[in-house]
Order: sequence, then C-alpha cells, then structure tokens
Amino acid sequence: MGGGTGTGQGETGGGRSWRRAEAVLNRAVATSPVGRYFDIEHRKSSFTKELRAGAATFLTMVYIISVNATILTNSGGPCSVHDCTLPSNSSASAAGGLPGPECKFDGNPGYQRCLSRTKNDLVVATAVAAMVGSFAMGSFANLPLALAPGMGTNAYFTYNMVGFHGSGHVPYGTALAAVMLEGCLFLALSVLGLRAKLARLIPRSIRLASAAGIGLFLAFTGLQANQGVGLVGPSSSTLVTLTACAKIDAATGECHGGTMESPTFWLGAAGFLVTAACLSWEVKGSMIYGIVFVTLISWIRGTSVTVFPNTPLGNSSYAYFKKVVDLHIIRSTAGKISFSGFNRSEVWMAVVTLLYVDILDTTGSMYSMAEYGGFTDENGSFEGEYRAFIVDASSTIVGSALGTTTVTTYIESTAGLREGGRTGLTAITVALLFLVSLFFAPLFTNVPPWAIGPSLVLVGMMMMKMVKEIEWSDAKTAVPAFLTLILMPLTYSIAYGIIAGIGTHIALHLLEYAMAVYRWALKTSHNTRNQLGSETSQAEAAAAAV
Repeated sequence: MGGGTGTGQGETGGGRSWRRAEAVLNRAVATSPVGRYFDIEHRKSSFTKELRAGAATFLTMVYIISVNATILTNSGGPCSVHDCTLPSNSSASAAGGLPGPECKFDGNPGYQRCLSRTKNDLVVATAVAAMVGSFAMGSFANLPLALAPGMGTNAYFTYNMVGFHGSGHVPYGTALAAVMLEGCLFLALSVLGLRAKLARLIPRSIRLASAAGIGLFLAFTGLQANQGVGLVGPSSSTLVTLTACAKIDAATGECHGGTMESPTFWLGAAGFLVTAACLSWEVKGSMIYGIVFVTLISWIRGTSVTVFPNTPLGNSSYAYFKKVVDLHIIRSTAGKISFSGFNRSEVWMAVVTLLYVDILDTTGSMYSMAEYGGFTDENGSFEGEYRAFIVDASSTIVGSALGTTTVTTYIESTAGLREGGRTGLTAITVALLFLVSLFFAPLFTNVPPWAIGPSLVLVGMMMMKMVKEIEWSDAKTAVPAFLTLILMPLTYSIAYGIIAGIGTHIALHLLEYAMAVYRWALKTSHNTRNQLGSETSQAEAAAAAV
C-alpha cells in the first residue's frame, strides 16, 4: 500500500511539475513579441493550447493529402498518349506511330507509370498548398483556420473539366489556368469588398442545395470503382447498377462477373464502418482512422487486396514505398498552366462555376467558424475578415501554379476551435505539420482508392445536413433547390445543377412578376374605366340640369 501511495504521489508531483512548466512557458510566450502579435492573452488562449488545437485540426484534415491526389490523378494530369508504351510487335510500333487514345483506359504500363509520377507530384502539391495557405492565414490574418485544396472543386476539375484520364473538353493545363484566373477574380473581389455582396445575390435555397448537391456528387464518386470502393458501376440497360465485381472491364468499368465478390470492396466497406463508428463516437480525426485501417492492410503484398500487385508497376510502386521517408520534388504538374484554350465556352463556364462555388464555400465556412469561435460582432463581421479572404484567394493562385485545384478554408478547423484555438498560432501549427508530411510522400502516394472512397461518401453525408434549412413547403423555393440538388450527381456536373437551379428560380419569379404586372394593369384599366364612366355620368347630369 505504501508503495502504491508513493507512486501515486510521484505521478501527482510529476503532473504538477509539468503544469508549472507549461504555465511558465505560456506566460513567457504570451508576454513576448510573438504573444503580443498574435494577441494570445486578449483572446484568452495560451501557447500550448494553440499547439494542441493545431494538432487536432491537422489530424482531422490530413486525409486530404491522399484524397485530393487520388481524385486529381484520375484526370490524367499532364499524361497523354505520348506516355503510352507499344508492344514491340505491334503495327503502330513498327511504323513509328503513336498508340490510340484507348491506351489511356486499358491499363497501358507506360500510361500507368505516368499516372504514378503524377500522383507523387500531386501529393506534394496538396501538402505544399495546404502549408502555404495555413501559414498565411495564421501569420497574416491571425485566425485559427486551416486551408487546403477543397473537396467538390477537385471532383469538378477532374470529372467535368478535364475528364477521366483527359477524356473531357478542357486540357489539364487550360483547366489549371482557369483555376488561377478564378483565384485572381476572387482576390480582386475580396480586395474591393464585393465578395459578400455577390454571395448575397444567390438565393439562400440555391446556396444550401449547392452544398448538399456537391455532397451527393462526392458520395457518388466514392462509390465508383476507379475513384472509390466500386459498389456501383455502369450498366447498358439501367445506366447505373450494383457491381463490386471480381472482374470488370478496365475501359468501361462494366461488370464481367462476380457481383459483390470484390475483395477490395469488402475491405473498403470495413473501413467505412470504422470511420462511421468514429464519427458517431465523436472521435477526433475520425476520417483518418478508416483510411489508415484499409491502407495498412492494402500494403501487405501477396493478398487479394494489395495495392502492390506482382506487376512491373506494382513492383516499382513497392520499391518507392519502401523508402518511407523521401522529399519528392514536383516535376510534372507545377507550371503547367496554359491559357491557349480560353477561346472555348466550356472554359469560361468552368471559371464562373469555380468562382461561384469558391465564394459560397469560403463565405459559408468562414462565417460559420467565426460564429463558432466567438469572433463575430453584432453585425456578423469578425476581426481579420478582410485579410482572411485575401489569403484564401491568394492560396488558390499558389495551388494552381503547383498543379492542384481551388484552395479553401476547411470546416475541419472547428476541431481546433473545440480545443481552444483562437489565434493564428493554431493555423501555423497546422502548416508546420503539413511541412513534416512532405517527407513521407512514399506513404501518402500509395493509399488505394478503396481506402479513399468511404471518406468521400461520409463527407457527402455531412454536407447533406444543409437540406433541413430549405423551405420545402414553398414550391418557389423548393423546386429550384431540388433541381440543383438532384442534377449534380445525375448529370455528373456541379455546373449543370447550379445552372438549372438558378435558371428555374429566375423563371418562376419572372412568371410571378409577369402575373403581378398583369394584375396591376388589369386593375388600373378597370379603375380608369370606372373613373371615365363616373366623369361621363357627372357631365350628363350637369347637362340635364342646364
């Protein structure tokens, strides 16, 4: 008993010593030039609390490194038919020609190697963009908000602009130029103070439905084979059907047998349950646990779910993976911006769509987190607001130069706010952790799609909460909102959903205005006739009296 008591006292004494040392450190930082710059005491925070808050935020959003790189790699990046290899006995090889565009979809070894290099670059580009954006937000705006390439716009970039493996209407370099132009426009709107006014022009129901529709779009993406767990796939009779097949067509994705027998699907489903359970128990960094669980199993060679099959590409990926620590230098995605395709309407529609989504996403995220953190005043504004929007827009320009998509403020920053983060030191801590992650590129580049898919589905689930705020009882509000919501996944286009919603809203209200004008004209005409009739009667009465 005596020994137990002594241990307890020793632990208590050690705890007190740690708390005293922590208090001394916090006081020293708070009274230093650094503490005064970040206004630590006035915001009722401390240095160690800011570090814990930054770590919590990082853990909840570190999944974006692998998720964003995987989604953007599906665009093909700078890879083209020139990267495809030809069998030495083929007629095209003998003639010195190039393979056809089908080589990008049939698992061509040369094209797959190019995709592997592109993913390595995009892992680094994602981490650097998040690092730069978060550091700028912390040091320039002094806000505990972290930034990274946004979900939704990366899917729009890949599947609507560039297309799967470059099958869309906009080349990769031109698409990056569109992202850069959008960032410049957003920066100009922020500097001029027009951003909030533009956001208010969009009907609230369309704004809410856009967020939920993007969530459905992401969930649908996460359920497909090349981008996620492979639960759904194409069908020649019903367009979409249940798959999770053991054998699929590499080019079309159609099932060739063994429905619901895919080993990787069942592993992904297990990861989904792990993440969903963590979310329901409100575990910090819930998203990362399911991804880590599935990825660790997928790294085991010689299994039916391995991400390192016994192929030349699998062997090459495994050799890079075994390095564990490696500072990869971006070689193929940085500086690929090209303005040569801006004479096409698809590019300008993409710029407008990206700007629209960025304005809504950034405005909604920042104001909701400022409200949550207690930064807002009686007018709804918050300290550092002007600088925060400038940082957000500038980060997008940096991201596009690296090869990634729109950089935005992450709602996962609320994890840090819950831990007490109230100053820019939280965001700077996040930036430093993203810097550390750069040295582990071999690990992040080998996260399989079936580990990423569940997180996309669950992000979609969380975005669906917006629909409860739509006034479904009012048809003028509900119809445009529903079209926005449903057409995004069904047309596989965020832009088409937005256009349908805004167009329907305008049409319904124009009809209402036209009816109002018609009723006013009818009433005016009726009053005029009554007045003329009354004047005529008075004139006749006067004439009769005379």
